[in-house]
Amino acid sequence: MLIAEDERMLADSLAEGLRAEALAVDVVYDGDTALERLGVNDYDVLVLDRDLPVVHGDDVCRAVVESGAHVRVLMLTAACDVPARVAGLRLGADDYLTKPFAFEELVARVHALARRARPADPPTLERAGIRLDPARREVRRDGRPVPLARKEFGLLAELLRADGAVVSAEELLEKVWDEHIDPFTNTVRVTLMKLRRKLGEPAVIETVPGAGYRIR
Repeated sequence: MLIAEDERMLADSLAEGLRAEALAVDVVYDGDTALERLGVNDYDVLVLDRDLPVVHGDDVCRAVVESGAHVRVLMLTAACDVPARVAGLRLGADDYLTKPFAFEELVARVHALARRARPADPPTLERAGIRLDPARREVRRDGRPVPLARKEFGLLAELLRADGAVVSAEELLEKVWDEHIDPFTNTVRVTLMKLRRKLGEPAVIETVPGAGYRIR
């Protein structure tokens, strides 16, 4: 997801909190940079401050709608009157949240928009004896609970969503981490090593040389 918010302390605080919810978050502080990132990356959710500098948030929202991108827009603003909310929604925003807001409400709205941005996951993801419950954040293998760290859980979820297809390390970096991760890092390999160890034998995550990883 992308946060476009010119109040840097607020933007960075939101990003930190959302990353703790196992979300991959990029942050920008003006509308021009937001449009640049949206043109490069395939986001599920855009948290958009309406009063952005350089390019106004309204214009960013219009550009998103005109582009046909699947990204869902949650507009943030200090204007809490009904005409302002209606105007934001008419621009094409999918949801609207006025400042100040409760972080828990923002998280709930982001998750709801993310579900609408992509095909709905089944209630549980299952393959090769592994059962992952996204809502409860639980993983079991052959009925045995498997406690996982946040990135291990996110990585396993992406592999299960692929339903046997190969997922590249680059795709995993994009979906589970965020833009600040070094593209040449061995983070994916290290996280996979830990995940494999926790899942136990027999091994189910296969490395496909030169291509990526899959769950057989």
